[in-house]
Amino acid sequence: MISIEELIGKGSPHLVGEEIKFRKEAYDALLSMRNDAKKSGVLITCVSGYRSFNRQKSIWERKYRNYIAQGLGPIESIKKIIRFSTIPGTSRHHWGTDIDIVDGYHFDVPHLLAPSNFDKDKPFYKLGQWLETHASEYGFFQVYTNDPGRKGFNHEPWHYSYQPLSVDYLKKYKELDILSILQAEKFMGSEHFSPGFIDGYIKDHVLDINPKLLP
Repeated sequence: MISIEELIGKGSPHLVGEEIKFRKEAYDALLSMRNDAKKSGVLITCVSGYRSFNRQKSIWERKYRNYIAQGLGPIESIKKIIRFSTIPGTSRHHWGTDIDIVDGYHFDVPHLLAPSNFDKDKPFYKLGQWLETHASEYGFFQVYTNDPGRKGFNHEPWHYSYQPLSVDYLKKYKELDILSILQAEKFMGSEHFSPGFIDGYIKDHVLDINPKLLP
């Protein structure tokens, strides 16, 4: 049984791991993938796993304040944030099934989560190639692919989801009244969410993902 609280990052899921937490099944698969990748000279290192609603809210509100301070309007600020960051209550990281991956052998890169780091001759190129070939063997699939027809979040070559679990979470998530949930939370910018905006956000940012991860 998956609760509404778990779906929006407000539950108390059983998680494992040290500083970065995951659901046990996803964590076990990650360890197996990490061990095999290391044999190929790639050190899979996670920089994000489970993220609570409050943690996502702090990320959102920090960016929102910054853009407003730069002179952007509320709607323009929201549109800029959702190029890469999710609205709190809508993040796949709330589920404990999704991970952000870098190569620990190149951890000194100034901007870890930059798509260009995965380009040819760049620090994470070998990691990206290994994941593209092997991640699915362990149940992991890239969420926001580089498909030119895909909408929503920009390409994130570091973000992978453990499909055996996350498909069920997304299936239940689609049943929620997201607009009501978000407006009840009253975080910065949420008063500007209209039904049309949220419908479009769900369609483009939540559901326009790797088809392998759709219910």
